[in-house]
Order: sequence, then structure tokens, then C-alpha cells
Amino acid sequence: MALTKEIMGGRLIDGPFVTTSKMFMNQRLGMVKKNQFLVRPVLVPLQQIRRQEQVRRAVKVPPVAVISEDIMKANSNTSLPGKAVKFKVRALVTVRNKHKEDLKETIVKRLDALTDNIIGRNVVLELISTEVDPKSKEPKRSKGAALRDWSKKSKIKAERVHYTAEFTVDSDFGVPGAITVSNKHQQEFFLETITIDGFACGPVHFPCNSWVQSKKDHPAERVFFSNKPYLPSETPAGLKALRDKELSNLRGDGKGVRKMSDRIYDFDVYNDLGNPDKGNHLVRPRLGGKAIPYPRRCRTGRLPMDSDTNAESRVEKPTPLYVPRDEQFEESKQITFSNGRLRAVLHTLIPAIKASISADNQDFSSFSDIDVLYKEGLLLKVGLQDEIWKNLPLLKAVNKIQESGEGQLKYDTPKILSRDKLAWLRDDEFARETVSGINPVSIERLRVFPPRSSLDPEIYGPLESALKEEHILGHLNGLSVSQALEENKLFMIDYHDIYLPFLNRINALDGRKAYATRTIFFLTPLGTLKPIAIELSLPPAGPNSRSKRVVTPPVDATGSWIWQLAKAHVCSNDASVHQLVHHWLRTHASLEPFILAAHRQLSAMHPIFKLLDPHMRYTLEINALARQNLINADGVIESCFTPGQYSMEISAAAYKNFWRFDRESLPADLIRRGMAVPDPTQPHGLKLLLEDYPYAQDGLLIWSAIENWVRTYVEHYYPDSSIVCNDKELQAWYFESVNVGHFDLRDADWWPKLATSEDLIWILTVLIWLASAQHAALNFGQYPYGGYVPNRPTLMRRLIPEENDPEYANFLADPQKYFLLALPNVLQGTKLMAVIDTLSTHSPDEEYIGERQQPSIWTGDAEMIEAFYDFSAEIQQIEQEINRRNGDPSLKHRCGAGVLPYELLAPSSGPGVTCRGVPNSVTI
Repeated sequence: MALTKEIMGGRLIDGPFVTTSKMFMNQRLGMVKKNQFLVRPVLVPLQQIRRQEQVRRAVKVPPVAVISEDIMKANSNTSLPGKAVKFKVRALVTVRNKHKEDLKETIVKRLDALTDNIIGRNVVLELISTEVDPKSKEPKRSKGAALRDWSKKSKIKAERVHYTAEFTVDSDFGVPGAITVSNKHQQEFFLETITIDGFACGPVHFPCNSWVQSKKDHPAERVFFSNKPYLPSETPAGLKALRDKELSNLRGDGKGVRKMSDRIYDFDVYNDLGNPDKGNHLVRPRLGGKAIPYPRRCRTGRLPMDSDTNAESRVEKPTPLYVPRDEQFEESKQITFSNGRLRAVLHTLIPAIKASISADNQDFSSFSDIDVLYKEGLLLKVGLQDEIWKNLPLLKAVNKIQESGEGQLKYDTPKILSRDKLAWLRDDEFARETVSGINPVSIERLRVFPPRSSLDPEIYGPLESALKEEHILGHLNGLSVSQALEENKLFMIDYHDIYLPFLNRINALDGRKAYATRTIFFLTPLGTLKPIAIELSLPPAGPNSRSKRVVTPPVDATGSWIWQLAKAHVCSNDASVHQLVHHWLRTHASLEPFILAAHRQLSAMHPIFKLLDPHMRYTLEINALARQNLINADGVIESCFTPGQYSMEISAAAYKNFWRFDRESLPADLIRRGMAVPDPTQPHGLKLLLEDYPYAQDGLLIWSAIENWVRTYVEHYYPDSSIVCNDKELQAWYFESVNVGHFDLRDADWWPKLATSEDLIWILTVLIWLASAQHAALNFGQYPYGGYVPNRPTLMRRLIPEENDPEYANFLADPQKYFLLALPNVLQGTKLMAVIDTLSTHSPDEEYIGERQQPSIWTGDAEMIEAFYDFSAEIQQIEQEINRRNGDPSLKHRCGAGVLPYELLAPSSGPGVTCRGVPNSVTI
């Protein structure tokens, strides 16, 4: 604000206002009675109280007078009774510069500066009033005003450059509710904010945060609305037509190929993962439709393949896939992503390594071969030296790829090795990671023994479990199996039904071997889990075939290696289900339809759009990048995970048979898995049956904070459920999210209704939870836990040998070699490490839960800004509580000798791979 004052030369915030306006403001701020809290009370630091006081001054209610008193007095000599008088108001416009420009951009920028100065090819703004002219029946408009000094400031290297413009308006103009921007330059620019000063209401803020394209590419004016929220029924007359027109523009007409500069949001199926034009081995089924149900993704409109008109043509890296312009990564995010090992390794080094080692398909020969990746780096064979030097400019951009005598790629030591290098071998660590590792959402309470399958025996043969009471009885601390079930002492991770239908096809792939696993855990008197049995299932090869076996904790050396192999197969199952179902499907893919529909159906001035806005950032872009590089045919997932080319079919099967939106809230998910039971006497309305469950303990704190914040917000705008039902934009958003974005499941009877304020609170809380905390819990520990391949192998290449198998003798002779041969080879392992290192990285521009861009002006509603600061304070308190828990020795799943603290739900983080931090949205 100080900068605004300096440039404007006026009193922007604390200038004189009419007395009536001040009185009205005080009444608004006094609406909440003393000692009455909208959310549970928190201790607010003095600094925050001062900040909230600044918010009260900065965000004003609708004015009583239009033009501020000082301007009225200054112009009083020229006014005529009964006639409107013309006055000047000023705009402060903030434009964000790029950090780096290529030569073409620099040349065009200089040309724009020249033409702006000489021939007036400039940037023009026009104010639009909330009122309609009684004569023309059109919104009142100011005359256009050009940004000043564009040419003079074109060489400024600062991140943000501030420009001014001056408007002349009539005294009966009303309040500006929108502003149009016409960019007559040749190049787009990023418009951050516009602040209009000169009205009695004080500054009118326009948070823009958008790329404004040149008129030569997009002739229509860009429209930005002020930060004052309006429900559709409350839209001022002067803004109604603009509101509808802007939404129509964002929806487009569903035709044509999208340009990278477009701002059109539309739906399509996943028909761009394969590349049949390059061969039958790259053909992949379409995801989305009656045959294979799946959520919808952002439409690009690309032309079809030559060999398959139902498949969309591929766009290969480095050419970007279309997402609407404002959804693309901002520059600092793009630099972080591009400089990551994903690009450095996959695009530059891996092809060279692959060419060098393909002859013998190099394997890890010892555990020290893996350790050397962190200590000395990936030693490149003779012949790769030149290729490294050729790519040195790119490597220099990646500060962790260092030079050595033979050339190397050095990896950071994963966090799993930081406190105890042998922790991954232990059963207690294997069990601990099921509740505080990277996939804490598969474990469930065992409610019947032996476990039962839901598959069709007519298709998959006899489905009785091979688990018997004698397998686990000796590990139950003297309890019978029935007693252990009754006392909630038995837990399970069950991948039988999701894997078995695909096993024949997976095991027919070259270098891929898998079981459908079930793992049983016992809750010890210490409150920790321990694995007591692993069931390994294969499809029956014949009526008398042994398709199932049970492995139990070892009693001898041979048993120890078999047990270790069995755990590795469980981890491989777990890694694929985690990545394809819990991570990709349940956060990335299932959220995309809600995001697309929000932009298509909710105006930027809708209060619910303002609430959701930070939770939609970057998601469409990262999902597009995933379709291009990760989940596509022969992409990273297929190359590095056991299911190979059937990976996305497993994801689709989970969507059809497992995914339900009504079970995606944290409390509902915990209850579904039997990890908690409803209990109204408990703080969150449920009781955890496994008390030391770090993901659930910390998650419930964040879930409740989000729910409190959403409740305060929703009840502020929807005090009556009839307002929810009559909100046409809100209803259109939810209808389209379900009936178009999740078209294949639209008829399911479990979709929540949207008829009451409570319905809306629940839906919004789920969406924000999935985008923020749930995704963070499933994503940012990938390298810290999976960067050491033996701890979490994503791919297995050997089954466990039986005594009559030819390989059994080799296993007995060198069990370590056999174990390492079963894991990913060097190429697969290092490729995966490079990818998950990038996916686990926070960028410098990350926005964490409890934070927002322009925190004091994102809305013009002062009460909601204050409520948001209360939410932020609660998030800070949650972080302190998580820190306390991580130091509590009674919580052995997160505290102890060599035990990693559980920080994946700790809200804040610095940039890089930190194994902590909860961003607002799915950003990576």
C-alpha cells in the first residue's frame, strides 16, 4: 500500500470517507457478538491482530457516496446543480515480468515498447460500473485509458513493474465492478492486480493473476471483475451480461484444435495415452466410456491418429500439451520442473546409459552397487564420457549432478537411510510404513478370518484363502484368532482382488513377475504393528495346481530370504496400487472434472469459485504432463512398475469397482476400512481403533480445520438451504462435475445430493482435502521412502522359487544375488529414482495450506478475510501439535531410535525434497 500511495500521490487506504460509510462498516464488523466464534477459538498473536485490523481498513463495504470527499471538494467550483460532474480516478496496475526471456521475446518486447511510445499501440483499460445507464440500458463505461510509461519501464528488470492509468468518470458513474483490458502489443503479459483509487469506498481491487493475450491473437477484450463476491442472484445489473459472457467464453464451443494461448475448458476421454502410429506394441485402450469407465480430462482437440481415428494424436516432449493458458506453470515452477532430474536424466543421460548397458541388461550385483549411487554417483561406462560433456550446459543447471573422473549422476541419500541404513530390512519398519509411510491408506482392520474375495469364481476359479489359523496362531501373544478379531488386533493389506484379474497378462510380460498378495498384521501390546503372514496368490494353472502359498516370519536362514522376497512382492503390489489408484486416480484424475466444471460454470466473482481457486492451481498442467510422460504407453509408469502396459487398466478397474465420491472424506474412508468407528464423544466424531496411526491422527486435525473454515464460509453466503438450491451456477457446476466429468458413473446412487448448506460444506471439504492434505500425504514421500530401491521396489522380475523349481538351487547358493535379480535392474531403478525425486520436490512458488496469493484482497468480504486468517492460525497450531507428537516416545510409529518422524502432513515446507509440506493443490 505504501508503494501505491507513492505512485498515486494520494491517500489510498486511510483517506477520508463519508461518515455514513464508516458507520455502516462498523455495523458490519460488529455483526459477530462478543465471545461468539465462527470456528473454535485460537490464540492469535499480536502481529496477526494488527494484520486483521489492516484488513478491516483495506476491505470496504459498498459505498454510500461515489466520489471521495476530497475530490468532490476539489471539483466543487466546476459542478452545476443537478448535473453529473466529471472526475478523475486512477489505476495502479501491477505486471509481473519474466525472469528469463529468449531472444525472440526480448526483440518483441523492445518492439512493443517502441510502438507503444510512437504510434500508441498500447494497453488500454476501461472501467465498467455495477450500474446500468437508464437511457441506453447498457452498463456505464468510462472512456479508455492507456497505461502510462510502458516504453520507459520496459527495461526494468524487477519481478513486478507498476504502471498507472487515469480515467475520467461522471459523478453518477457508480461503483466499478469490472474492468476491460485490451493488449495492442505483439506479446502477452502477466497481469497480477489492478487497484482503482478515487472512489469514496476506498481502493477497488481487481486480483487478476492472468495472462493477457495480444489482440492480434485474441481480438476480444479481457474482462476482470473486482474482488467483491456476488451470488448469481445478487449480481448487479451492470455486470449480469458480462458475467454470462465470460463464462460462455471459457466454455467454448467444443470444436477445433486448442492453441496454447486459449482459455477454454472442456472435457474429453483418455484417448491419447497410446501411439498406434508407431506400432501395435504402443496401442492402448481408450479410458472413458461404457467399456472402460474413467474420469474425463481436459480437451485439447488434437487431430486423430492416422492408424486409429478414435485415438488422439500424440504430442511428444518437449512440445507442450494444451491446457488453458492460466493453468500452465508459472516461470519459477517451470524452471524447477525443467531443471529436475526428470529432464536431466530421462532426456539426456538415460538413453545413453540404455544404449551402453542393453547388451547385458546390467543388474545390481550387490547392495554396495546401490549405495554408490548416493556416495559416488552412477558410474557411466566408457563411451558415455563424451555424451556427458556434450550435455554439460544442461547438467550445469542441475546442481546435484556433479562432475567426476568417470562422469556420474549423484543422488541424494533417501530419508529412509538417514537414521538407520538397515531399517528397511526389519519387520517393524515394513509394518510402520503401512501407517506412516508413503501409502498409509491401504491398511484395513481384518473383520473375518480367513479373508474373503469378491471376485467371480466362475471366472477366476476357487477363491478360498490359503491362510489358516495355524499360520498366525503362534504370533497372537496368547490370543485365539477369534479373540484377536474381537479385540481389533488384526489388520490387513489386501491386494488380492485388484491384482488377480491381471496376473496372467502381467506375468507374460518380459521381465515382470507378480503375485496377488495379502499381508496380515498383529497389533502388539506396545501399540505397534508386526507382519505375521503373507499370502501369495497366482491364477490357477489347472485343477490341481498350487496357486497359493503362505509365508510366515522366518525361523532359519532360508526362511529369512524367502520372507524378505515375500515382503518385496508386497511392496511391489503396494507401490503400483499406491501410484495408480490412491495417488493418480483418487487425487489427480478424480479432481480434474470438478476443476474443469468450476471454470466453466462458476464465475470468478462467485464466492465458491474464490474459495476453490487456490486448490485448483497447476492441477490441469501436471495432469497433462503425466499423460505425456508418466502414464502414457512406454512411459515411466509402464517402464518402472510391475503391471507394465496394463497399469492404467488397473487404475480404471479401481475406478469402476472401488472409487466412490461419498467415501472420499477422511472420516468416511477410515470407517470404510474399519480403522475407526463413529463416536460422537470424540473430538472428530470417530474413534481410531489403531491409536498410533500418524496419517489418521494428523489428517483428522487438518480435515477438521478445513471443515471449520468451509463451514464458516458457506454459512456466511448460504444461511438458508433454499439459496443453495436456487444458485444456478453452483448447481450447474456440481451437475456438470458428476454428469459430464464423471459421466460413466453418473447413475450411481451414492453420489451426494447438493440441496442443503450441509451438502455443500461436505462436498467442498472433500475436494479441498483431496487437493491438499491427501495428495501431500501420498506424494511428497516418494523419494524419501522409494529412492532406495530395496525398501520399496516398484517392479519385481522373479517369483519366489519352490523347492522343486530349477532356480531353487541358485537361490540357495547365492540368495543375495537372487534377491537383487528379482529387483529392478540399474536402468529401471535409476530411471525411477530420477522421476520420483522430481515428483517429491516442492517448487519455490509453492503455496501451502493456510496461504493465499494477495491474502488481504482475494475477496472484498472483510469478514471472510478475517475468517481465513483464523484458519491460517489453526493450521499453524496443527503444525506445532504434529511437532509435539513426533517427539512423543509413546508414539512408536513416529518416534524412536532410527524411526523417521511423520511430517508428510506438517503444513509448511521449504523448497526441494523435504518429506513434508501440504500445498493447497495438486501441483506435482
